[in-house]
Amino acid sequence: MSLRIIGAGFPRTGTLSLKAALEQLGYGRCHHMADMMFSPKQVKIWHDISEGEAPDWDKVYQGYQACVDFPSSLYFRELAETYPDAKVILTVRPPSDWYSSMKDTLYRVETSVPRWLQMCFPRVGKLTDMADRLVWNGLFEGRFEDRHYAMAEYERHIDDVKSLIPKDRLLVMEVKDGWAPLCVFLGVPEPDTPFPRVNDKSHFRRMTRMLKRLSIVPWVAVAVVGLVLAILAYVMYF
Repeated sequence: MSLRIIGAGFPRTGTLSLKAALEQLGYGRCHHMADMMFSPKQVKIWHDISEGEAPDWDKVYQGYQACVDFPSSLYFRELAETYPDAKVILTVRPPSDWYSSMKDTLYRVETSVPRWLQMCFPRVGKLTDMADRLVWNGLFEGRFEDRHYAMAEYERHIDDVKSLIPKDRLLVMEVKDGWAPLCVFLGVPEPDTPFPRVNDKSHFRRMTRMLKRLSIVPWVAVAVVGLVLAILAYVMYF
């Protein structure tokens, strides 16, 4: 099965809403970063790619007809060449809004993952390693906290997509535009239901709070062990 749709937009530009829309329009499963959380196979594949392994794109997207979000959008050139019949969709939003959303969600979660959690759970470790190599230390060269630099990279990516993908193969859209531009571009009828609006910011906030709580687990464990040893010493010697 070949990819039919390549999403070239960065995260926090409505990629989760686009995923839901494409699946509703009959494009099968749509690959998204969120899918990788539940797929050890996908985590391993992308971790290997981040380490320099040449990707077998048919293997990467086995079972998928579309892809959006990171890490796929980082490889839009290669994917467009590999699947010449696939259409490309670039989701966008104002750079300042995009940066604020990225910093408050993905970046905050990434920087909140405790080291012990990465060491004890290999899938978590591989996910964070992959994100560091491809995104935070790769795309943004360790400078994401520099707002102007990160926004410049975001705008550069948009310019690259527009210059490299032929106009008749590319749709540039904001998800607030709804079904009309997407359905015209794909040549399919508009559904009689509202365009999906998937806002997962509250999910990221809950995840960040949970990770911050987990960061104290080793200290609690040390305190508990220390207390137990103190009690045993007291019982034995007094």
